[in-house]
Amino acid sequence: MIYEELGVATLINAAGTVTRLSGGIMAPEVAEAMRQASLACVDMAQMQAAACRAIRAATGAEAGIVTSGASAAVLLGAGACMAGLDPGKMNRLPEVADGRREFVVVRSQRNMYDRAVVVAGGRLVEVGIPDRYSGPGVRDAAAWEVEEAIGANTAGIYYLAQSQSKPLLREVAAVARRHGLPVLVDAAAQLPPAGNLRAYLEEGADLVCFSGGKALGGPQSSGILCGRADLVSSALMQMLDLDVDVETWAPPREFAALGQMRGLPHHGIGRSCKVGKEEIAGLIVALRRFVAADAGERAAMLRARVVAMMGAGGDAFAVTDGAVPMLAWRVGAGARAMAARLLAGEPGIACGMGRADEGVLLFNPMAVTDDQAAEIGRRIAALR
Repeated sequence: MIYEELGVATLINAAGTVTRLSGGIMAPEVAEAMRQASLACVDMAQMQAAACRAIRAATGAEAGIVTSGASAAVLLGAGACMAGLDPGKMNRLPEVADGRREFVVVRSQRNMYDRAVVVAGGRLVEVGIPDRYSGPGVRDAAAWEVEEAIGANTAGIYYLAQSQSKPLLREVAAVARRHGLPVLVDAAAQLPPAGNLRAYLEEGADLVCFSGGKALGGPQSSGILCGRADLVSSALMQMLDLDVDVETWAPPREFAALGQMRGLPHHGIGRSCKVGKEEIAGLIVALRRFVAADAGERAAMLRARVVAMMGAGGDAFAVTDGAVPMLAWRVGAGARAMAARLLAGEPGIACGMGRADEGVLLFNPMAVTDDQAAEIGRRIAALR
């Protein structure tokens, strides 16, 4: 195995499809698609056009592209909201000559990934007081507060898709429509269920960002940006290598909106977000597999892995609810020490630490195989 050759120890990743642990395990079909894609050269605009067709079929969006992760999708989406199809504005980002760079965001939806908006040249304008999180009350931001923050320099609204996000996306989208503004939705980890591929667009989002390397099972360095054709086309132009002779350039029909541009920009703000032909091919195959899979069978498979991780069970164990069930092991005050022991084993087992302060370790089935789930059950039983 290549990892043995490189001297890199493998581990069992029960923490979930997190980037720091290299995501998940790709299906053989996905890896094979990437291998085949590596054997020839293609025009990358045409490759993205193929991705657009697959993404449209899966999401119902007007257009879509593959990005180098969900964070890159947010960056490119923000750039599209600020520059539109104006090549001059694309050339100037992250500088915004007309000042139209503000993105309204609900304060309780701020997160460490929204800096992608700032990297693109945006400025985040917070609204609301999240009393329901800090404890003094039950309220959060309301749609009218989002509307009140809109001004002459507003370029769009950034919305983090979570089950607990308030106000509702459809309420925010209604505000945005009244002001002719796009809504950029970060839904990086909101799969499964597969229905979310369409849900946010149906609720009024203009652009939606998904991770390709999490539940979709695609390459770890892949993501999806989908939505309005003009905005997706703008994002594509800000990522592609545009060192081309203008006379030879012709946009694919999937990105026909590019025909409105008065000229070609130079390399854009998203040039460092480039994605390779191999990632695009792998993502297309992974997306098709994800959509075609039976939701009930997927849920049963994940639950079976959780049961295997639980082993003989007992009062210290619980199975969490949600689209992805997880094993919650109540260890007590020594939770962090127990997590360290699991990680120091052979092979190491990484678990989720989000509830370690409660004395609970979490085990996510998304990035483990059936055999690895059984191994986790054996290791936990030996340590109890």
